[in-house]
Amino acid sequence: MQIGYKLMAEGFGPKEIIRQAVRAERAGFDFVEMSDHYHPWLDVQGHSSFVWTVLGAVAARTERLGLATGVTCPTVRYHPAVIAQAAATLALVSDGRFTLGVGSGERLNEHVVGEPAFPATASERHERLREALEIIQLLWQGGYRSYRGRHLQVHDARVFDLPDEPPPIAVAAGGRKAARLAAEIGGGLFATEPRGELVDAYREAGGNGPRYAEVALAWAPDEAAAVKAAWETSRWSVLGWKVMSELPNPVNFEAAAATVREDDVRKAFACGPDPERHLAAVLPYAEAGFDRLALMNAGPDPDGFFEFFERELNPRLRSVAAPG
Repeated sequence: MQIGYKLMAEGFGPKEIIRQAVRAERAGFDFVEMSDHYHPWLDVQGHSSFVWTVLGAVAARTERLGLATGVTCPTVRYHPAVIAQAAATLALVSDGRFTLGVGSGERLNEHVVGEPAFPATASERHERLREALEIIQLLWQGGYRSYRGRHLQVHDARVFDLPDEPPPIAVAAGGRKAARLAAEIGGGLFATEPRGELVDAYREAGGNGPRYAEVALAWAPDEAAAVKAAWETSRWSVLGWKVMSELPNPVNFEAAAATVREDDVRKAFACGPDPERHLAAVLPYAEAGFDRLALMNAGPDPDGFFEFFERELNPRLRSVAAPG
């Protein structure tokens, strides 16, 4: 099992994100993953930098740290031919440390290129995602390629700079259908809940790649400060995927999260300074079969969290990750 750190692109500017990634490598994390958003979830977060520029800079500043998008939608705001080129380049400049995390997208980020570009139904989003992955993998075979699907096309395109081994593709799944897609055409699984049925569906469909999951934590020297910080910036995350995928702008998330209380956040995040509480939040993901766990810290002090991870949390997590 590998332990990763979620770079909160919505909460920090790009230079700070790069600094945190360098610090994460020094703290002992195995990888970092970064969301690919156009907007933050809430205006109070105040940031949303371009993931491909930031991860390229992180690759240049680190030596062993794995990199991943968590996750990119290669169907609306981007064309999959562009993502095929971007991911191949990042795999090259990182010496093979990059994993392409992909998903079917959220209206928050994809509507910006103009309605009705973002599909109204989940089934169409999955159709588009399947075609996008077919295009990406086709272009990674080299040479000039063309593709005509129901939703997406490529005309006589070639990615000239390709790594010897293409980067793994981890597909975000909120249900068994997407988990099967991850096995059929991806190289890994990506999830945000400790649901063993997703891993089971992935494996039953033949999936044998890495299985990523995000774990919600909020570290601070006391629980109240951790809860307050998580509520201020991350209360949107308790709304559920059906809400999160459909709202178009931060103001809509602000309205939707108006009834979320600090107690709701306390239930969703492991809050405070107790390492055993954070370990208890991680265990269900490990028991469900996920082997790439990205810690998503919504606390107010990133450097305090890194020190806490080095001193107290990492040794406990490694004991969980040990064989048996």
